[in-house]
Amino acid sequence: MKKDFIFTSESVTEGHPDKICDQITDAIVDRFLQVDPYAYVDAECAISQAMVFIAAQFSSSAIVGIPLVAREVISQVGYTTEELNGRTCTVLTSIKELPTDDTLRVNETALCNDELEHIRVRHQVNAFGYACTQTPAFMPLPIWLAHKLARRITTVRFTTVPFLAPDGKTQVGVQYKNGRPARIHSLSLQICLDKSAAPPSEKQLHELVLEQIIEPAFFKEQIVPDNETRIYIETGNTLVSGGPMGHFGLSGRKTAIDTYGEFARNSGSALSGKSPIRIDRIGTYMARYAAKNVVAAGLADECELQLSYSVGLSRPVSIQVETFGTGRLEDSEIRSLLKKNFDFRLAAIMKDFKLRHMPSILKGGFYRKLAAYGQVGRMDIGLPWEMTDKVPILREAAGKKLKWKE
Repeated sequence: MKKDFIFTSESVTEGHPDKICDQITDAIVDRFLQVDPYAYVDAECAISQAMVFIAAQFSSSAIVGIPLVAREVISQVGYTTEELNGRTCTVLTSIKELPTDDTLRVNETALCNDELEHIRVRHQVNAFGYACTQTPAFMPLPIWLAHKLARRITTVRFTTVPFLAPDGKTQVGVQYKNGRPARIHSLSLQICLDKSAAPPSEKQLHELVLEQIIEPAFFKEQIVPDNETRIYIETGNTLVSGGPMGHFGLSGRKTAIDTYGEFARNSGSALSGKSPIRIDRIGTYMARYAAKNVVAAGLADECELQLSYSVGLSRPVSIQVETFGTGRLEDSEIRSLLKKNFDFRLAAIMKDFKLRHMPSILKGGFYRKLAAYGQVGRMDIGLPWEMTDKVPILREAAGKKLKWKE
């Protein structure tokens, strides 16, 4: 394994076309589950110029105005100009209502352990989870910082810098020495300008970005840009307004941004637009939960977990653990601890995380909040898969075998 290297990860704001599509599909999931927690929903979205296309299939007692959901998301993200406006854009839909399937409408919270075994997955996936000690959130530093910068762009757009457009992109390069983050190698920000407002000069814009985006994003971070950090701020005519007017968007295309910024593996399956009965979505959450508890318990400084699910079975056919030489137990022993102390069955994940009921529990929905700035590693929502409640159990189970770090 390489010890000295540079790694980059990128993030985008909620106004990026791909993320608009993810938010629309997850807002649709929220709306169905708020009325009917046992709904099955599968939605995809594409956007270009002022035209939105949504393909969705569902089995539910709820009636959801899908075009209205799309219009609300576009308006809330901040597109209110003549070029793109949630009230006037064209929304095309291809909607299919599926027959009621009683096997999908089982209340897993009322089932006993044996009954949970009978709820089987209907999709196959290799789900990956990862955690490390690079940040307090147990996330890789490059994606952690990229998300912070992207969030900051949106924050200042709504507060102190109104001439910014909703679209934006960030990239952070971190230099590693001996396998640990050592310095910030580079920062790259793509800033889109609202052409209806009078933009500042290029010098003024660069100063504003440094003072109101970069510096606040690195507040309280242990590693900050130094005099040799390359900072590149891209603006210009090609980025005026940005958004779907400049490049089209598609849901499910930013899985790396949704997870670990390519620092660790992620499934090729999209996360957004799927109800929680889909193991290809919630398996990723469960894998993150287990990996994070391993690292938080001190069993390893770095942990990647792979869960392999096969159609027709309730639990994964394979569980693999890789600690990249940082484990204080053998990887096989950590795997055994996870199998004994975590329930990786589809119905158990839905039950333990309350995934069918979260859109009603959290005001304003739940899944749409995941559709921008990462679906793992979030410290702002109280995600159930970000809890470290299994740490005492793992430490006790490890017992004297654990080689505690001095």
